[in-house]
Amino acid sequence: MSWRRRFLIWRLQAQAAVDRRRLRDLSVRHPGVELDPSVSSAWATAQFDVHPGGRLRMAADVVTERRVDGVRLHVHAGGELVIESGAWLRSEVSPVVIHVYEGARLTIGSRCLLNGCQLSAKREVRIGCSTMIGPNSRVFDADQHPFDADTPERIEPVTIGDYVWVASDVSILRGVSIGDHSVIGARSLVSGAVPPHSLAFGTPARVRGSVGDRAPVSP
Repeated sequence: MSWRRRFLIWRLQAQAAVDRRRLRDLSVRHPGVELDPSVSSAWATAQFDVHPGGRLRMAADVVTERRVDGVRLHVHAGGELVIESGAWLRSEVSPVVIHVYEGARLTIGSRCLLNGCQLSAKREVRIGCSTMIGPNSRVFDADQHPFDADTPERIEPVTIGDYVWVASDVSILRGVSIGDHSVIGARSLVSGAVPPHSLAFGTPARVRGSVGDRAPVSP
Protein backbone atom coordinates (compact mmCIF):
# COMPACT_ATOMS: atom_id res chain seq x y z
CA MET A 1 0.00 0.00 0.00
CA SER A 2 1.40 3.41 -0.97
CA TRP A 3 2.03 6.10 1.62
CA ARG A 4 -0.60 8.32 -0.05
CA ARG A 5 -3.25 5.64 0.39
CA ARG A 6 -2.21 5.04 4.00
CA PHE A 7 -2.37 8.78 4.67
CA LEU A 8 -5.86 9.04 3.13
CA ILE A 9 -7.11 6.12 5.24
CA TRP A 10 -5.62 7.65 8.37
CA ARG A 11 -7.21 11.01 7.57
CA LEU A 12 -10.64 9.47 7.07
CA GLN A 13 -10.34 7.50 10.30
CA ALA A 14 -9.28 10.61 12.19
CA GLN A 15 -12.23 12.58 10.80
CA ALA A 16 -14.65 9.80 11.77
CA ALA A 17 -13.22 9.78 15.30
CA VAL A 18 -13.73 13.54 15.61
CA ASP A 19 -17.30 13.20 14.31
CA ARG A 20 -18.05 10.39 16.79
CA ARG A 21 -16.87 12.60 19.63
CA ARG A 22 -19.14 15.41 18.43
CA LEU A 23 -22.12 13.05 18.43
CA ARG A 24 -21.31 11.87 21.96
CA ASP A 25 -21.07 15.49 23.09
CA LEU A 26 -24.45 16.19 21.47
CA SER A 27 -26.09 13.44 23.51
CA VAL A 28 -24.52 14.83 26.69
CA ARG A 29 -25.71 18.37 25.98
CA HIS A 30 -29.22 17.22 25.05
CA PRO A 31 -30.56 14.52 27.40
CA GLY A 32 -33.47 13.90 25.02
CA VAL A 33 -31.15 12.85 22.18
CA GLU A 34 -30.53 9.10 21.91
CA LEU A 35 -28.24 8.00 19.08
CA ASP A 36 -27.39 4.35 18.56
CA PRO A 37 -23.59 3.94 18.46
CA SER A 38 -23.84 2.49 14.95
CA VAL A 39 -25.39 5.57 13.29
CA SER A 40 -23.22 7.14 10.61
CA SER A 41 -20.53 9.47 11.92
CA ALA A 42 -21.62 11.86 9.13
CA TRP A 43 -24.51 12.91 11.39
CA ALA A 44 -22.01 15.20 13.12
CA THR A 45 -22.47 17.68 10.25
CA ALA A 46 -26.29 17.78 10.51
CA GLN A 47 -28.19 20.61 12.20
CA PHE A 48 -29.76 19.47 15.48
CA ASP A 49 -32.24 21.90 17.06
CA VAL A 50 -33.72 19.90 19.95
CA HIS A 51 -35.45 22.07 22.52
CA PRO A 52 -35.46 21.16 26.23
CA GLY A 53 -38.17 18.55 26.68
CA GLY A 54 -37.94 17.39 23.05
CA ARG A 55 -36.86 13.86 22.17
CA LEU A 56 -34.89 12.50 19.23
CA ARG A 57 -34.13 8.80 18.90
CA MET A 58 -32.10 7.24 16.09
CA ALA A 59 -31.91 3.46 15.93
CA ALA A 60 -29.11 1.33 14.51
CA ASP A 61 -27.45 2.04 11.16
CA VAL A 62 -29.25 5.29 10.31
CA VAL A 63 -27.15 7.05 7.67
CA THR A 64 -26.72 10.33 5.85
CA GLU A 65 -23.98 12.05 3.84
CA ARG A 66 -21.25 14.17 5.42
CA ARG A 67 -22.65 17.47 4.17
CA VAL A 68 -22.85 20.64 6.25
CA ASP A 69 -26.53 21.50 6.80
CA GLY A 70 -27.59 18.55 4.66
CA VAL A 71 -30.14 17.51 7.28
CA ARG A 72 -32.01 19.89 9.61
CA LEU A 73 -33.86 18.37 12.55
CA HIS A 74 -36.07 20.65 14.66
CA VAL A 75 -37.83 19.11 17.68
CA HIS A 76 -39.80 21.39 19.98
CA ALA A 77 -40.53 20.82 23.68
CA GLY A 78 -42.74 17.76 24.15
CA GLY A 79 -42.19 16.65 20.55
CA GLU A 80 -40.68 13.31 19.60
CA LEU A 81 -38.82 12.27 16.44
CA VAL A 82 -38.09 8.57 15.97
CA ILE A 83 -35.90 7.34 13.09
CA GLU A 84 -35.88 3.57 12.95
CA SER A 85 -33.07 1.23 11.93
CA GLY A 86 -31.47 1.39 8.51
CA ALA A 87 -33.14 4.63 7.39
CA TRP A 88 -31.23 6.84 4.95
CA LEU A 89 -31.76 10.62 4.93
CA ARG A 90 -30.19 11.55 1.61
CA SER A 91 -29.19 15.16 1.07
CA GLU A 92 -27.05 15.59 -2.04
CA VAL A 93 -29.99 16.98 -4.09
CA SER A 94 -31.36 19.28 -1.38
CA PRO A 95 -31.56 19.29 2.43
CA VAL A 96 -33.87 17.03 4.39
CA VAL A 97 -35.84 19.29 6.74
CA ILE A 98 -37.94 17.88 9.59
CA HIS A 99 -40.04 19.88 12.06
CA VAL A 100 -41.73 18.26 15.06
CA TYR A 101 -43.80 20.77 16.99
CA GLU A 102 -44.77 20.81 20.67
CA GLY A 103 -46.49 17.59 21.72
CA ALA A 104 -46.26 16.02 18.24
CA ARG A 105 -44.70 12.75 17.13
CA LEU A 106 -43.02 11.89 13.84
CA THR A 107 -41.89 8.35 13.06
CA ILE A 108 -39.71 7.32 10.12
CA GLY A 109 -39.81 3.56 9.60
CA SER A 110 -36.92 1.18 9.15
CA ARG A 111 -35.08 1.19 5.81
CA CYS A 112 -36.84 4.35 4.61
CA LEU A 113 -35.19 6.61 2.05
CA LEU A 114 -35.92 10.33 2.44
CA ASN A 115 -34.32 12.26 -0.41
CA GLY A 116 -34.26 16.05 -0.03
CA CYS A 117 -37.82 16.29 1.31
CA GLN A 118 -39.63 18.23 4.06
CA LEU A 119 -41.73 16.73 6.87
CA SER A 120 -43.78 18.68 9.41
CA ALA A 121 -45.74 17.22 12.34
CA LYS A 122 -48.01 19.21 14.65
CA ARG A 123 -49.83 16.09 15.89
CA GLU A 124 -48.53 12.94 14.18
CA VAL A 125 -46.87 11.85 10.97
CA ARG A 126 -46.08 8.16 10.62
CA ILE A 127 -44.05 6.70 7.73
CA GLY A 128 -43.86 2.92 7.39
CA CYS A 129 -40.85 0.77 6.61
CA SER A 130 -39.02 0.73 3.27
CA THR A 131 -40.88 3.82 2.03
CA MET A 132 -39.21 6.33 -0.32
CA ILE A 133 -39.99 10.07 -0.47
CA GLY A 134 -38.41 12.00 -3.33
CA PRO A 135 -36.77 15.40 -3.71
CA ASN A 136 -38.77 18.53 -2.86
CA SER A 137 -41.77 16.53 -1.65
CA ARG A 138 -43.58 17.83 1.44
CA VAL A 139 -45.68 16.18 4.14
CA PHE A 140 -47.84 18.33 6.44
CA ASP A 141 -50.36 17.21 9.06
CA ALA A 142 -51.69 20.76 9.52
CA ASP A 143 -52.78 23.78 7.51
CA GLN A 144 -49.69 25.54 8.95
CA HIS A 145 -51.65 28.76 9.62
CA PRO A 146 -55.25 29.76 10.46
CA PHE A 147 -57.24 30.60 7.33
CA ASP A 148 -58.70 33.73 8.90
CA ALA A 149 -59.83 35.06 12.30
CA ASP A 150 -62.88 32.78 12.29
CA THR A 151 -61.22 29.65 10.90
CA PRO A 152 -58.60 28.06 13.15
CA GLU A 153 -55.79 25.91 11.90
CA ARG A 154 -56.87 22.33 11.27
CA ILE A 155 -54.61 19.44 12.28
CA GLU A 156 -55.11 15.77 11.34
CA PRO A 157 -52.57 12.91 11.48
CA VAL A 158 -50.89 11.65 8.32
CA THR A 159 -50.06 7.98 7.75
CA ILE A 160 -47.87 6.70 4.91
CA GLY A 161 -47.69 2.90 4.78
CA ASP A 162 -44.96 0.38 4.10
CA TYR A 163 -43.17 0.12 0.72
CA VAL A 164 -44.71 3.34 -0.57
CA TRP A 165 -42.94 5.40 -3.24
CA VAL A 166 -43.66 9.13 -3.17
CA ALA A 167 -41.98 10.69 -6.22
CA SER A 168 -40.57 14.24 -6.49
CA ASP A 169 -42.43 17.52 -5.90
CA VAL A 170 -45.40 15.86 -4.19
CA SER A 171 -47.46 17.61 -1.49
CA ILE A 172 -49.23 15.43 1.09
CA LEU A 173 -51.76 17.30 3.20
CA ARG A 174 -53.34 16.83 6.63
CA GLY A 175 -55.48 13.79 7.27
CA VAL A 176 -54.09 11.77 4.37
CA SER A 177 -53.49 8.04 4.59
CA ILE A 178 -51.57 6.21 1.88
CA GLY A 179 -51.83 2.43 1.87
CA ASP A 180 -48.98 -0.04 1.65
CA HIS A 181 -47.23 -0.66 -1.70
CA SER A 182 -48.69 2.47 -3.35
CA VAL A 183 -46.95 4.85 -5.76
CA ILE A 184 -47.64 8.62 -5.88
CA GLY A 185 -46.61 10.28 -9.15
CA ALA A 186 -44.46 13.40 -9.44
CA ARG A 187 -45.98 16.85 -8.80
CA SER A 188 -49.13 15.42 -7.26
CA LEU A 189 -51.26 17.02 -4.53
CA VAL A 190 -52.55 14.33 -2.19
CA SER A 191 -55.54 15.53 -0.16
CA GLY A 192 -57.49 12.28 0.33
CA ALA A 193 -56.97 8.63 1.19
CA VAL A 194 -55.08 6.39 -1.22
CA PRO A 195 -55.88 2.65 -0.88
CA PRO A 196 -53.09 0.04 -0.75
CA HIS A 197 -51.51 -1.08 -4.03
CA SER A 198 -52.61 2.08 -5.87
CA LEU A 199 -50.98 4.22 -8.53
CA ALA A 200 -52.16 7.78 -7.88
CA PHE A 201 -51.20 11.10 -9.43
CA GLY A 202 -52.60 14.48 -10.40
CA THR A 203 -53.84 17.66 -8.72
CA PRO A 204 -55.67 16.53 -6.75
CA ALA A 205 -54.26 13.01 -6.88
CA ARG A 206 -56.64 10.29 -8.08
CA VAL A 207 -56.16 6.55 -8.29
CA ARG A 208 -55.28 5.79 -11.92
CA GLY A 209 -54.15 2.18 -11.69
CA SER A 210 -52.90 -0.61 -9.49
CA VAL A 211 -49.45 -1.58 -8.20
CA GLY A 212 -48.24 -5.05 -7.28
CA ASP A 213 -46.39 -6.07 -4.18
CA ARG A 214 -43.37 -3.77 -3.87
CA ALA A 215 -41.76 -5.73 -1.01
CA PRO A 216 -38.32 -7.09 -1.88
CA VAL A 217 -38.24 -10.73 -2.92
CA SER A 218 -36.33 -13.00 -0.56
CA PRO A 219 -33.46 -14.90 -2.20
